[in-house]
Amino acid sequence: MIATSLSPIADIFPEAGQIPEEFRLKQAIHQREYLVDGQMRQWDGTTHEVLSPIFVRENGELKRQTIGSYPLTTSAEATEALDAAVRAYDNGRGEWPTMPIADRIGCMENFIARMREKKAEVVNLLMWEIGKSLADANKEFDRTVEYIYDTIDALKDVDRSSSRFIIEQGIVGQIRRSPLGVVLCMGPFNYPLNETYTTLIPAILMGNTILFKPPKHGTLLHYPMLEAFRTCFPRGVVNTIYGRGNSVVPDLMKSGKINVLTLIGSSKVADQLKKMHPKVNRLRAVLGLDAKNAGIVLANADLELAVKESILGTLSFNGQRCTAIKILFVHRAVADRFLERLGQEIAKLKYGMPWEKGVALTPLPEPNKPAYLNECLDDARAHGAEVVNAGGGQTFQSFFYPAVVYPVNEKMKLYREEQFGPIIPVVPFDSIEEPIGYIIDSDHGQQVSIFGTDTGQIAQLIDPLVNQVSRVNINAQCQRGPDKFPFTGRKDSAEGTLSVEDALRSFSIRTLVATKMTEENKQILNDIVEGHKSKFLSTKFIF
Repeated sequence: MIATSLSPIADIFPEAGQIPEEFRLKQAIHQREYLVDGQMRQWDGTTHEVLSPIFVRENGELKRQTIGSYPLTTSAEATEALDAAVRAYDNGRGEWPTMPIADRIGCMENFIARMREKKAEVVNLLMWEIGKSLADANKEFDRTVEYIYDTIDALKDVDRSSSRFIIEQGIVGQIRRSPLGVVLCMGPFNYPLNETYTTLIPAILMGNTILFKPPKHGTLLHYPMLEAFRTCFPRGVVNTIYGRGNSVVPDLMKSGKINVLTLIGSSKVADQLKKMHPKVNRLRAVLGLDAKNAGIVLANADLELAVKESILGTLSFNGQRCTAIKILFVHRAVADRFLERLGQEIAKLKYGMPWEKGVALTPLPEPNKPAYLNECLDDARAHGAEVVNAGGGQTFQSFFYPAVVYPVNEKMKLYREEQFGPIIPVVPFDSIEEPIGYIIDSDHGQQVSIFGTDTGQIAQLIDPLVNQVSRVNINAQCQRGPDKFPFTGRKDSAEGTLSVEDALRSFSIRTLVATKMTEENKQILNDIVEGHKSKFLSTKFIF
């Protein structure tokens, strides 16, 4: 089945007067400040112009909108930020790492209040910077606020369980969690607020000091929150880094002063950065990396459910999610029916501008992404596949209409490469060993989705797959949430585990104060606790 023309695609971009007043860019945001050591430093050097994926028609011509610009600082400014974080941590003696947890929580609650004041501005920038729909942008902001509250609650639980002494074999001790030091935090463009804060927030709450580098796409939306970071936390706790990653990050890693690297991005980049650290055994890494999650549609699957969940899994935010289903294995007996229904349901998806009600498909933020996706389609065609849905693969400026590609085989880019965009590769299979073999051989091991109704067959798939990936979804799309569930991956897909409670553990270490149970030592402990002489050694209970 060859795709037909999709004529309205050329009309996707609006004229200026068609943009609702509340979502217009009132003025460009030319950021000339960055946060270091509790101060908003002024920058008068080179800047990076931020162009929106949204084009606007002006006098009959399409013009990519300029959102603003931000500093392109150098390694010198990054080193200043590092020094500020090191001073604030002060080998664990600084104000923040020694602050009682209840007081840290108070600072974070103040930050939430300041953050919520910026919602409208941040949501609008999510639309204009990365093309996220209004509904998804609101959801990302609200989910992030909810995540912070959940993290605070989890930290209270962790602290409550630690607010007592343990006596074993004549030794009395108290076990609490202590910070690790200076954390370099780099988030992704696809969830520039939520995914970044799922590492940033627990790292801060556990008493670490932070170097925060915003993603290349989705940088300006963090600017409204810098003043809140400055005023809600002690100086040097949060410091921002701007500039090209390959220019400013290497010297930070080579310094040996980074204690934790947290990156959501490429496994290749993570490997390079870790190797730069001179004392790699002292470096903890919390990484969310590449993924090529597979969906397996069995011959007995409920096809309507499988199609519904597959569309959610492959095309939510245009397929630009690490948790997206990026390849589908469909039993040959149901492949034709599945493809027909998949194409019909894709055709119902609304495409347009992010602020349009009900929109599901929007422009892509990476300038070179449409060209790369078309390369993948050309490669697939050269090796025997076709685009089988109406209009699939049509491109207009930054917009790429979803393409269902069939039959995909091992010779194609789409079989192995993480396309990170709205292409759905479909592989027919006869034996279940084919998708299982694919997952075993894959460099990635994040998640898989199984669609079927035969409980025996599903059970037989679960047992081998849980030893290859970190989450097996049954009749449901691959996804991260709920945030209280562990989020990680095997192989090259992740290092460390993130969830509300797991993240707190990832950015801290269990530490013990202990002594022998003599009368003299008991008196010492009682004197310290009753006199509130130590912030660590305490039985204070946080409500």
